[in-house]
Amino acid sequence: MKLTIFAATGGIGRLAVEQALAAGHDVTVVVRNPAKVTADVRVVAADLAAPDPATLKSAVAGSDAVLSGLGPVTAAEAGVAEHGTRAIVRAMTDAGVRRLVAVSAAPIGTVPSGGRPKPPRHDPGDGFFMRHLFGPLTKAALRKHYADLAEMEGVLRDSGLDWTVVRPPRLTDKPPTGAYRTAVGQNLRRGLFVSRADVAALMLDVLERPETIEQVIGIAN
Repeated sequence: MKLTIFAATGGIGRLAVEQALAAGHDVTVVVRNPAKVTADVRVVAADLAAPDPATLKSAVAGSDAVLSGLGPVTAAEAGVAEHGTRAIVRAMTDAGVRRLVAVSAAPIGTVPSGGRPKPPRHDPGDGFFMRHLFGPLTKAALRKHYADLAEMEGVLRDSGLDWTVVRPPRLTDKPPTGAYRTAVGQNLRRGLFVSRADVAALMLDVLERPETIEQVIGIAN
């Protein structure tokens, strides 16, 4: 399969590149700093904070699918997920590429956005402590990050593409387990952590699963 991976030097993106190559896929990566790419792949330099449409279209043209690990690292970067994903969607539409898998975050189902001003108060997969203690604290601390990811999900819902959103909880750098849990449309009970390697594995796995199109997938170890 021919894949284009955005944010390919980030924690999840880098592992998605490694796993995709190990599986025999043909990989193109889109990064802001090509010097950080160590894998033997086609590299396209692009700043998704101020993307060039022609560059992005050339990056995705001919691909079977696109993976995106795009998201704000700091509060100052909030907005990059929404605006960058909007540019990715435009490039894919112009190039005739339909399949897109993107990373979001477990709390986003309860975060308001322009397209969902009144989301559910609680995720059906969250337990008591997540609903009433850990969740509110995390959303307060990462308010700008989550607002950006909520708007990004809205861009995907309105895109007309064959999208899948993966929503992990707190990320770790542990090795892949191959035994992560998933749930469609909700988080996982007692799902507090997941490794970045397992998230990358799920992103590649759902490419072969048409039933995940236009679905949100919760994941946890």
